[in-house]
Amino acid sequence: MKRLLFLLPVLLMIVLGAARCAPPKEGGIKFYDKTWNEVLARAKAEHKPILLDIYASWCGPCKKLKKDTFTDKDAGDYFNANFINTSFDGEVGDGIMLAQKFKIGGYPSLFILDENGNVLQTSVGYITAAELIEFAKESVKK
Repeated sequence: MKRLLFLLPVLLMIVLGAARCAPPKEGGIKFYDKTWNEVLARAKAEHKPILLDIYASWCGPCKKLKKDTFTDKDAGDYFNANFINTSFDGEVGDGIMLAQKFKIGGYPSLFILDENGNVLQTSVGYITAAELIEFAKESVKK
């Protein structure tokens, strides 16, 4: 009986730990994890606009955007087919330069850029997957 009482909490911890390590959602936006110059070169070569996410590691809305919006299947289908998607921490590496260049007003900052890196549209703060898709569609119509 003592063994059972000891094993029960251990089994509970294993089950809860496994639930936290569940596989990621299928679909979602695939981000091109390269330098800014490589992102621009790919956008020009493929003649595609760029989705640029500038975030901070400590930012709650940024984490929610990554967890809920960027993992959405519809958003992934749309952005993966039509954009070069990239994401930079605004306080590290190329992200510092991009945050200064685009004069971000807060985190997360989302930009739709043409293939040359010119701003078409900007959004600051958390948005849903449906709002992100609409934001992008409006940007490329202009």
